[in-house]
Amino acid sequence: MPSKTTASSGHKSGKKKGRRARLIVIVLVLAIVAGIGYGAYWSVSTVRASFPQTKGTIKLDGLSGPVDVKRDGNGIPQIYAESDADLFMAQGFVQAQDRFWEMDVRRHTTSGRLSEMFGKGQVKTDEFLRTLGWHRVAQKEYDTKLSPETKKYLQAYSKGVNAYLKDKSGKDISLEYAALGFTNDYAPQEWTPVDSVAWLKAMAWDLRGNMQDEIDRSLMTSRLGPSQIDDLYPEYPYSRNKPIVQEGSYNSITKEYEGKGSAGSQSQSQTGGAAGTGLAGNTQAPDGLQSQLSGLSDVLDSVPDAGLGPNGNGIGSNSWVVSGDHTISGKPLLANDPHLSPQLPSTWYQMGLHCKAVSKDCQYDVSGYTFAGMPGVVIGHNQDIAWGMTNLGADVTDLYLEKFEGDGYAYDDKVLPFKSRVETIKVAGGKSKKITVRETDNGPLLSDRDDELVKVGKKATVDSAAPDRGDGYGVSLRWTALKPGRSMDAVFELNKAKDFSEFRKAAASFEVPSQNLIYADTKGHIGYQAPGKIPVRGKGDGALPAPGWDSDYRWTGYIPQSALPYEYDPKRGYIVTANQAVIGKEYPYKLTSDWGYGARSQRITDLIQSKIKNGGKVSTEDMRTMQMDNSSEIAKVLVPKLLKIDVKDSYVREAQKLLEGWDYTQDPDSAAAAYFNSVWRNILKLSIGNKLPKELRVKGQCLNVEPAGNTGPADEAERVRECGQRDAESAQPDGGDRYYEVIRSILDDEDNDWWKSPGTRTDAETKTRDQLFGRAMEDARWDLTAKLGKDVDTWSWGRLHRLTLKNQTLGVEGPGWLQFMLNRGPFKLGGGEAAVNATGWNAAGGYGVQWVPSMRMVVNLDDFDKSKWINLTGASGHAYSAHYTDQTSKWVKGELLPWSFSKNAVKNSTNDTLVLRP
Repeated sequence: MPSKTTASSGHKSGKKKGRRARLIVIVLVLAIVAGIGYGAYWSVSTVRASFPQTKGTIKLDGLSGPVDVKRDGNGIPQIYAESDADLFMAQGFVQAQDRFWEMDVRRHTTSGRLSEMFGKGQVKTDEFLRTLGWHRVAQKEYDTKLSPETKKYLQAYSKGVNAYLKDKSGKDISLEYAALGFTNDYAPQEWTPVDSVAWLKAMAWDLRGNMQDEIDRSLMTSRLGPSQIDDLYPEYPYSRNKPIVQEGSYNSITKEYEGKGSAGSQSQSQTGGAAGTGLAGNTQAPDGLQSQLSGLSDVLDSVPDAGLGPNGNGIGSNSWVVSGDHTISGKPLLANDPHLSPQLPSTWYQMGLHCKAVSKDCQYDVSGYTFAGMPGVVIGHNQDIAWGMTNLGADVTDLYLEKFEGDGYAYDDKVLPFKSRVETIKVAGGKSKKITVRETDNGPLLSDRDDELVKVGKKATVDSAAPDRGDGYGVSLRWTALKPGRSMDAVFELNKAKDFSEFRKAAASFEVPSQNLIYADTKGHIGYQAPGKIPVRGKGDGALPAPGWDSDYRWTGYIPQSALPYEYDPKRGYIVTANQAVIGKEYPYKLTSDWGYGARSQRITDLIQSKIKNGGKVSTEDMRTMQMDNSSEIAKVLVPKLLKIDVKDSYVREAQKLLEGWDYTQDPDSAAAAYFNSVWRNILKLSIGNKLPKELRVKGQCLNVEPAGNTGPADEAERVRECGQRDAESAQPDGGDRYYEVIRSILDDEDNDWWKSPGTRTDAETKTRDQLFGRAMEDARWDLTAKLGKDVDTWSWGRLHRLTLKNQTLGVEGPGWLQFMLNRGPFKLGGGEAAVNATGWNAAGGYGVQWVPSMRMVVNLDDFDKSKWINLTGASGHAYSAHYTDQTSKWVKGELLPWSFSKNAVKNSTNDTLVLRP
């Protein structure tokens, strides 16, 4: 979904690669080896036993009438029912048929109960998840916040899941349960409504905003000065990359709030200049702050995400809508492609939910992308409107350094007691473990979950003259998602909204995570709404951790929903959201300072403008083509400079010539794209990477290749080895579009200090821009020689930029042959970092694909049956199902599938029909 744009400096990429591997312990893998390799237990019939029944009739207790489940050739279900309760009960049943293992792992993640499935290796993870308390908050939401109607739907959904589970053993549900049976006696438990609500908390965690930025900026103070930190967090380029909202709503907001005072109004500027101590407001910091934050960063990295990450700069999503004034049909077209970490099965589950006759008893006729484990449609369209989402990136988290005194914590002149609770973690095959979770008034103490952090906190001191000396320190988290809200209500309200007014009303309930919501309707209107529960701060702006003992840094409230930016039928005739700034810097409230920097959004805008100039019209195919745009915006800036470098080495000159005449398109077969991206990676490493403090570094890697060997000049093998040594010993930022702005801002200052880089055994130091660029081109030549071979004619971007889809449990860790059975790929991809076709890679860890357009859709508001969609993998979570990855090959090529919506279209596309009866 919607995704976040954070600005970590790349130090996470190496660790994140193995994050989900911790979901399965080695003993399980070994058990599977025995089962598959030598046991009749693991037979074809065992694997197929869990495949869903898609034809005939199944009787389900609890239905009030018959329900038809029609699946097309890709196994995508369209459900037809006569009541809301039956519709959502059937949704639960069908999603469980295809994806229950995935659902079960997710709910054990959200409730901090992974150890119950996978044993003692998950205890630390569970401790942290229990400290966050997602499931506890979800329970409070269900008990106190959600509407009776929403509760009814959640109950119906749970009833459907449990109807599927009834009388089934683990091996009847999925091969993963059959494998799990080798190591423990785990059996799936019944689904509950709160299990569905808790999934929203995991989603919010993945899209939480700038928590890592707070840590990074603070850690930078150990080695960089305020002006250098400012350099690495440049201002958003409003004059070049336009914000989402440009017309109309800002004036109405200004008028509405004019004269009401400026409480909560905050500057949009960065705060690096005040980052001298690493705490907000230059507050005196303890000597253990750096260790606390570095350790906390490691702890955060170990927490499983919801599949919506990874957490890195450049992550984002695209959505845009074009009004009928500029389309062939005369009605709007809406496109969306959320950029998420690749999952197998996909994060998304395509589905239609249809009332046989829409009435007060059955209100839904909606189709789109859902989450397995949660009722309703998250992104898609109903019979009247369509909507898409991208992550707004609002700053909804703050870290607080807490000062301990005795058995409490300091707050102004008081010592307040901790709120404490005891959590019991059950462990498969082992003894249960009890932990104590402590909370301050700001939130849970994250630092309690790591023994080393506790030790550092106890030893931390400040200057003896400082007034805030305490008995130790810890770090707490304040986060909007830790307060009960109504986001689950919003899902159902969106699903049945009929116009922009109802759409905005639904958006007001979408408190967490805060998303850019884009809109179109069949009457020809287009719009945008920024929803979310976004805090207003006292002192500080959320850019750095704050002193928890000072009440001036508390949140004072939330931005009024009526003051959040929106836009309706702008004169320009289109709206683009791609994680860029939402609105101009004069907006009276602070949303965040850590936007995406607009490389994708402005490219999409340019593509739309080029199409509609002189009266041109946009088609569905045009929207699809725009989604696949591979242009590199940073290449347009740098290549003219790189081509002016006088390269003496003939080997390097051979590579440089690849850039001559290159159109900046990153197609998978492009040698120029491969070379440029390696040059870009080396520019970042030389100019910025080695100047970062050690806590923000990650060791680079030469990935998925073998050294080319001594196949050229006598020193080639030596240079290849040197390249590998450099990769192992140095670091660089992750390369997202924040760094586009960093480099752009100093590009014409040829003697800027950032261009200075120390020499190595084979290279002289650099003092100017051109010297550094020359060395980056040379290093890139040897980097790709090591990875792709000596002959530049054989180079291609796709050989470097590859995607392997990994089954998110058994396919992540284990014997290679097992991964071969469960995983798919690698696939050679085009696109790249901050391209519209955002097949993202992290320059700190190599060129492999780390996030992708997790789905693509184009909705045609003139005729919904002419809409198109695609998923990254397929409908099924069963590894040997025909629908496990049956959409992937088309996704790789940028193709879209027909998206049937009307009864006749669904009828004509139906392959299998299952009838569920009372």
